[in-house]
Order: sequence, then structure tokens, then C-alpha cells
Amino acid sequence: MTKRASAVSASPPRSRRRSKYTLAPLVLIAANVVLFSLFFVWPAVIGLVYSFTNYTGVGAFQYIGLDNYHNLFGDSTFYDALSRTLLYAVLFVPLNFGLSLLAANLVVNKHAKGASVARVVFFIPWLLSPIVVGVLWRWLFGENFGLVNYVIEKFGGSAVPWQSNADLSLIVVVMAASWAWTGFSMLLFIAAIKNVPVSYYEAASLDGAGPWRQFISITLPSIAPTSFIVILLNTINAMKEYPVFVALNNGGPGTSNNLLVQYIYETGFKRGQIGYASAASFVLMLILMAVAIIQLIVNRRVENR
Repeated sequence: MTKRASAVSASPPRSRRRSKYTLAPLVLIAANVVLFSLFFVWPAVIGLVYSFTNYTGVGAFQYIGLDNYHNLFGDSTFYDALSRTLLYAVLFVPLNFGLSLLAANLVVNKHAKGASVARVVFFIPWLLSPIVVGVLWRWLFGENFGLVNYVIEKFGGSAVPWQSNADLSLIVVVMAASWAWTGFSMLLFIAAIKNVPVSYYEAASLDGAGPWRQFISITLPSIAPTSFIVILLNTINAMKEYPVFVALNNGGPGTSNNLLVQYIYETGFKRGQIGYASAASFVLMLILMAVAIIQLIVNRRVENR
């Protein structure tokens, strides 16, 4: 009886333990909540307020209602930047998806030689700064000093207008960005492919299915959630692309390849139209939210089949 009493008195009260386990998660997430509020919620609120004003970055501002949004939807430069951004995303996302999936399949293949070295080689570009990536590809595809045109001319061809042709200039940026992002997407695919049970492939082999049939019927369905994440991340990344363009061709030739983020930057900081640029930023945010919601709905329907 005495021992039981001493044990009870030695153990902490239940209410104290409960409060300990309740407070611990709150303390751990408090820092994240503060940082999220400070660096995302507060700037977003300020930007939303500015989008309804004529703020120029200095001095006072006046409330002008929806004028910025009304002017934005009548701005042909905004539509040019938006259409070029969508075209860039349409080209970049499938190319990056295909390259990273191909690289992942080659690396995890049991017959592949030098898989560890290949992983490092594919992953290094993702570690580079986007500015460095742009400079490297500018050296490759410069019209007057680029390595590619030098090789073409050495073999008797004519220099290709990689920078002065708007479409070729955009394609060069698509290839540069895909090269830089392939390593990250490849790692996601490698993890997903390795989680596919080997017994599936063994059973398919017994049924006479070849490598291509196994890839279509087993690998692709099994890595569908990862594919969704890769497409979503790449789409958002493409819609917000800016540094690679600036480093490679500065959105040129001229302003033909100015994407939406570059349009927002130049409007806000070079022309001093912070309110107008804030309205464009919120339109971009709404587009990204719409893309994410649509992809979530499609992914959920595919998973429920």
C-alpha cells in the first residue's frame, strides 16, 4: 500500500503530462506560423491593398478601386506576357517530365553501368544558380560567340539566329531550364520507381510482358502520384520563371519573350507603378491557384478510378 502510494506521488500528474504533450506541438509550429505570417501573409495583404491604389513606391497613395485591374485586362502587353508564359509552360513541363522520367528509368535499370556517376551528373545542374545556368547556355547559343554556331560554321553551315529569332530564343530557354530541373524531377521518379514491388515485374515477365509493356502497365500507374507532383511543381515553376530568361537573353529579342514575372518586375520597379504591378501579381497568383486546383481535381479522379 505504501509502495503504491509512493509510486503515485512520484509520477507527474496526468493534467501536467497532458498539457506537456499539448503545448509541445504548438511551440514547435509557432516559429513556422510567425515566419509564414511575417514573410507571406503580411506581404500578401500589403500587396492586395496596393493593388487598389495608385502607389508608386514613394510617398502617399490614393484608393482607386478596381482601376488597376480594369486597365490590366485592357493592356495588350500584359496579354503578350501571359501568352508567352503559358507557351513556355506548355513547352517546358512535358520536356522536363520526359527527360527526368527517362533518366530515372535508365539509372534504376539493373543492367545500367555507372548509375551512381550518372545520378551525380544529372543532379549537378540543379545545384547551379539559375543565373549561372543562363550564362552557360548563353555561351553555348550566342549568335556571334556561341559554341554551337562555331561548330555549325566549322562544318560549312550558316550561323543560326538563336538570340535574334523570338521562337528560337524561347526554345533555347526551354532547353536550358529543362536541363537544370531534370535532376530534381529525376530524384523524385527514382524514389517512386524503387517503391514499385518487384513481384509485379516478375509476374509480368512470367506472362510474357516485355520491358515497354511493363513500363506502360506497371511503372506509369504506380508512379502516378509522383508524376502529379512533378507536373504541378514544374507548372508553378514555369509560370514564375524569371532568372534564366534574364541571364540568357533578358526576355529578348526586344520584349518578345518577356514573361509575366518580368512584366511585373519592370512595371513595378522600373516604371514605379507598384499598385499596377500588385494587381498583375494577384492575377498571376489566381492563375497558379486555378492550375493547382485543377490538377488536384484531375489527380483525385484518376486515383478514385
